[in-house]
Amino acid sequence: MIKTLARSVREYKKPAIITPLLVVVEVVLECIIPFIIANVVNQIQAGYDMSVIAKYGVQLVIMSVLSLVFGVLAGNTCATASTGFAKNLRKDMFYRIQDYSFENIDKFSVSSLVTRMTTDVINVQMSFMMIIRVAIRAPLTLLFSFIMGFVMGGRLALIFLVTIPLLGIGLIVVIRKAMPIFRRVFRKYDALNDSVQENVQAMRVVKSYVREDYEKQKFSAAAESVCTDFTRAERIMALNSPMMQFCVYSAMVFVLSFGSYLVISGRGTDIAVGQMSSILTYSFQILMSLMMLSMVFVIITMSLESAERIVEVLNEESNLTSPENPVTAVTDGSVDFDNVSFKYSKKAERMALSNVDLHIKSGEFIGILGGTGSSKSSLVQLIARLYDVTEGCVKVGGVDVRNYDLDVLRNSVAVVLQKNVLFSGSIKDNLRWGNPNATDEEIVDACKLAQADEFIQQFPNKYDTWIEQGGANVSGGQKQRLCIARALLKKPKILILDDSTSAVDTKTDAMIRQALCNFIPETTKIVIAQRVASVQNADRIVVMDAGRISAVGTHDELLKTSEIYKEVYTSQNKAGEQDEEN
Repeated sequence: MIKTLARSVREYKKPAIITPLLVVVEVVLECIIPFIIANVVNQIQAGYDMSVIAKYGVQLVIMSVLSLVFGVLAGNTCATASTGFAKNLRKDMFYRIQDYSFENIDKFSVSSLVTRMTTDVINVQMSFMMIIRVAIRAPLTLLFSFIMGFVMGGRLALIFLVTIPLLGIGLIVVIRKAMPIFRRVFRKYDALNDSVQENVQAMRVVKSYVREDYEKQKFSAAAESVCTDFTRAERIMALNSPMMQFCVYSAMVFVLSFGSYLVISGRGTDIAVGQMSSILTYSFQILMSLMMLSMVFVIITMSLESAERIVEVLNEESNLTSPENPVTAVTDGSVDFDNVSFKYSKKAERMALSNVDLHIKSGEFIGILGGTGSSKSSLVQLIARLYDVTEGCVKVGGVDVRNYDLDVLRNSVAVVLQKNVLFSGSIKDNLRWGNPNATDEEIVDACKLAQADEFIQQFPNKYDTWIEQGGANVSGGQKQRLCIARALLKKPKILILDDSTSAVDTKTDAMIRQALCNFIPETTKIVIAQRVASVQNADRIVVMDAGRISAVGTHDELLKTSEIYKEVYTSQNKAGEQDEEN
């Protein structure tokens, strides 16, 4: 885990190394200062003149200033290293997620990935900052103060040999109790973020069904659960402070009482007043170092689970990669499914697709029809290798898709998925996702094919109109047409429309299909639809049922041979006739 996280330090390695070195110098200076003060007190007690005392005073001022300077420098380098490390960590996670396949993304929820890139990174950043500065400073201060305490106080310092092990045992017990709670809390954080994300995305549905109170109660329950666990963990961790203060203050009381007795009874022969004052100072430094160590342990304990969650994202390997010697050209848009079976995960009990054999010629218009859950979308996602087949193989242009360079394959296959996504930016910006180098003329031509140009021209800023995040300021039908235009700009060899005209009227749907057939005849067109009218004029129609191909044929052939197709066609036509009568 540490090795994986350390790779994100990179260009900030220098300040990360310099910080502990500066801290070492700062601690050494701080621990020498009480020793000099003890000598000053002893010199005053012995009656030395002011010149000697002034010399010690100058030394104290110089060492104090140097300690301050090194402390400030350590603070600056520590801030640079920790914030840079967090920046790199977020970037590494984001880059890794971009390489994920759909199967990898299915493993992590969106809310969990957001939590890992925000809350978890902040926790690890705080821990890293503590490790390179406070976790160096506190043990060194403890060690040097302990040594100097023995040098100055002899047997008086033996009390520290009793208190420090007791504190160490206490810290270990506290951490072992708190860790399982923190692990549970972060999983609940994911659920809490998931609830917020779901609510915001479905705000229109929530308000239309007047379910605000229900959503408030659901969120309140999730927040209360997180609060309860965090409170319990914090209560356990809070035991550090009183336990530590009790031990150290007990030690200081012992030093003060027994040390005063030795000073008075020995008349300064066993231990002098200056030594006594330095031991008290070192006792206070030990107290402060233990407080810092306690804080470090708390932060590290909290961040350990966060670190494991981040490493889980960084170590997740995409199961879809380009082969060593990939094919770098797609010759045509032919598609072959050879005895294909597929399931979404190795743990899945049943196949989503079973024994699929289908052969599509380049330039064909293929319609796919089937009920909900018949695996229509699963079938077409295998073409662009968004998932890999479990059995059999899928070929594009006569080559197994697993032999292609992924970028080459996906640039030759344009998929407009069921969930149409637009990004914040102008219409042009969104359309150029299909082709970053597309000219304005190419953009307009693609929009005309997708029947989007007409409504775009009605906007005041036309193609420079700003699209809100998720396309919130355009209708569902407009969003679908923009996504189709974006796909057309790729000039693909295979165009897949996965129920991508469901939100447009039948007239516009027909115009889009007609335009696609007339202007890109060489492109293989695969259209998944719920409406028979959307695929009625296809060269062939594939009827799916429970992950299998039930029938393949033209509209007229299927009316005679496929009961499923005939039933869908009849039910939709009856509904259409009833609508016309009404």
